[in-house]
Amino acid sequence: MFDSKSYHHALGLLREAVTPYGFVAAVEEQDNYKRVWTRDGVITVIAALLSGDKSLIETAKNTLITIFEHQHPDGFMPSNVSPKDGAVSYGGTSGRADNPSWAVIGLCAYTLLTDDERLWRKYEHQVNKCFTLLNSWEFNGKHLIYVPQSGDWADEYIQHGYILFDQLLRLWALRLASKLSFHADWEAKIADITNSIRSNYWINDHPEKAYSPNLIHQLKDVSQEYWLMGFNPGRIYKYFDLQANTFALFLGLGDENQNHKVLKYIEETYKQRQSLLPSFYPTILDDDSDMNELKDNYAYAFRNKPHYFHNGGLWPVWNGWLVAALNFHQKTSMAQEVLSEIHRSNGKADLFNECFHGTSLEPCGVPKCTWSAAGAVIAEQATSNDFRKILTFDRNDGFGK
Repeated sequence: MFDSKSYHHALGLLREAVTPYGFVAAVEEQDNYKRVWTRDGVITVIAALLSGDKSLIETAKNTLITIFEHQHPDGFMPSNVSPKDGAVSYGGTSGRADNPSWAVIGLCAYTLLTDDERLWRKYEHQVNKCFTLLNSWEFNGKHLIYVPQSGDWADEYIQHGYILFDQLLRLWALRLASKLSFHADWEAKIADITNSIRSNYWINDHPEKAYSPNLIHQLKDVSQEYWLMGFNPGRIYKYFDLQANTFALFLGLGDENQNHKVLKYIEETYKQRQSLLPSFYPTILDDDSDMNELKDNYAYAFRNKPHYFHNGGLWPVWNGWLVAALNFHQKTSMAQEVLSEIHRSNGKADLFNECFHGTSLEPCGVPKCTWSAAGAVIAEQATSNDFRKILTFDRNDGFGK
């Protein structure tokens, strides 16, 4: 079933990332990566669970314990926790708006795939705090959270506001949690978020359902080939967001026509590039106006040069999730091609770099990055029934509880 050498090579890197406190984001110490991160950790947890490897599943459990034991009293989930001294960060210049959702997703995935409900029972109160916090981040009770700049995985990119990817993570977390415990308010919120996403992130014939009047006149300029990346009071983001469109595909947000358009756009982009797909596309070039907003947003050094890092860079982890979505929509041939590109990229100098240059395809970013290996494992496991248990593409899929 699996590309044995590449698949087991990826599992080998996960084993290198094992600590008593959970998976660290990178095996080598660089830019604060050798810590247990909520976002990276949960994606690696999912890969470990799908692998069936008992030792990796034990580390997955420890990862979740570390994350939930360091929840802030106000509900924030840690950005990262140091295995050395337990030092915890809840974010840099801004907090991490995606982490409450990722934490819940990880806990639910562990519970559904191991049938061990002890962690769920232990941390269900913290799950409620996560959802309460996300409700407060709507600021206006209109079912979409407002994400600050640097508030999610693409923390050196330009986006802020009502970013689709973060809405999808919240929806996924609520759907999974609802498989484990019934809460009427969770069920209502699932419906409200779903309706709000469908009304505001794709051009439609019902402007009266738009989030706000200023969005109506802005939407005339967006693509009709894929889901809108996001918007805020002053602008919309017209870039193609690989992560958001991938998750929209396997969470079942689109109708048949929308799914067809997204898949066609992805296939055509892949045919043009013949490589991993960039996380955000097209690339912001030096003379583009958005470069002014991009060039000063960094922590250690400016990395978002054209075709690099978030700005047109190629990330094995998100392409791994893309393989899952392609398989789910019976695009098996392209899924296999992208999977081969993931293995090829991860195998360059055995580095498992976090990303690759968008045109030269050369490694860039941090080497021996755990979630690059996790992306390969997730992609390989995407056709398994265990994977379907955590997708909730169809909430009446018969899986889970």
